[in-house]
Amino acid sequence: MESRICGIFLRCCALATLCAGTVPLRATAADQPEQVVRPEIERRDISEADIDTEDFEVGAFFGAMNVEDFGTNPVYGARLTYHVTEYVFAEAAYGHTDTSETSFERLSGSAQLLDSSDRKLDYYNLSFGFNVLPGESFVGGRWAFTSDFYLVGGVGSTSFAGEDNFTWNFGFGYKVLANDWLALRVDARDHVFDVDLLGEKQTNHNLELTGGVSIFF
Repeated sequence: MESRICGIFLRCCALATLCAGTVPLRATAADQPEQVVRPEIERRDISEADIDTEDFEVGAFFGAMNVEDFGTNPVYGARLTYHVTEYVFAEAAYGHTDTSETSFERLSGSAQLLDSSDRKLDYYNLSFGFNVLPGESFVGGRWAFTSDFYLVGGVGSTSFAGEDNFTWNFGFGYKVLANDWLALRVDARDHVFDVDLLGEKQTNHNLELTGGVSIFF
């Protein structure tokens, strides 16, 4: 009886050993499903210009200015800017243009409202600006530059037609930083002052569009 029980036990052990040899204990690398999509990410280096740690900015500009009734002529000047915060700045500016004859002078033939010295226009103003849309400008797929869209307005004085006239100015501009000390900018301004040439005072809107460069120091 005992020999029969031992024989059955040995047969069971042999069968268990055979099954253990045919069943894998763990999956091998060959058993893993093949990855169908292999992502290939190409990383690119972007150099972004930041404003220098200094708060002052000085620059020059050139463009065109339309003096109401006196034509559109070249204008040039300079600006000095102090950045109070990242979003607020104060700016002092000087500009000069030589105006043309009015339509009345051209049609009349000989009548001259102003002599040559009085046709020169010089303005000085102090303005405050607000960076309302700071962001980035992209050139192709490799370069990104810090940029600002800003609003600006202020007061000053305009010397024209032999008089110094109190002047309002307001407008907007766009600035792109080429690196941490050089900026390129485009500005549009309206200079508003009163002129009395024919015994009747009128308010003139004088539009100016300029481009320029500036440096931080």
